Amino acid sequence: MPRLIFSTIASLDGYTADTEGGFGWSAPDAEVHSFVNDRLRPMSTFLYGRRMYETMRVWQDLPGTDDDPVIADFAQVWQGAEKVVYSSTLTHPATPRTRIVPRFDAGEVRALVDASSGDVSIGGPTLAAEAFRAGLVDEVELYLVPVSVGGGTPALPLDTRLHLELLEEHRFSAGTVWLRYRVTAAEA
Repeated sequence: MPRLIFSTIASLDGYTADTEGGFGWSAPDAEVHSFVNDRLRPMSTFLYGRRMYETMRVWQDLPGTDDDPVIADFAQVWQGAEKVVYSSTLTHPATPRTRIVPRFDAGEVRALVDASSGDVSIGGPTLAAEAFRAGLVDEVELYLVPVSVGGGTPALPLDTRLHLELLEEHRFSAGTVWLRYRVTAAEA
């Protein structure tokens, strides 16, 4: 059965963006990026909020002639997946294989995941928080970068208690750690 997986890169203190909205500190090196590519490759669909989609849509225009093969690989993975963007302000997608949905509906998301040919990725902590509160997220994958940013956008929702079971872990040479959890309960 397909799963809904929240995957994000976060600081060690749990933020996806710092207090200024920056996330340059989270740029993965080639080793981490290759791992991310392999984890996302089997995803059939990416679910995004507007801000995450606007950040990610640059991958439609990559790779450039001088881009690293890891970058080219991620661009191919991203371009090959279906994308659903939840936005009350966007009306038309800026990329192929993308549809805009005006609001998040938990029942529709569950039906989308259940009917999917593969796992579904939900990106961005704001949209993921809605899915956590609705009890839709099956797994969490955190890439923890060895930096503490002191505040910003939390990776996990602050208003929902999550019970997680560790399934896998991996340490990268530069200190980033990947943790994969099953969500056993979510209490809003």
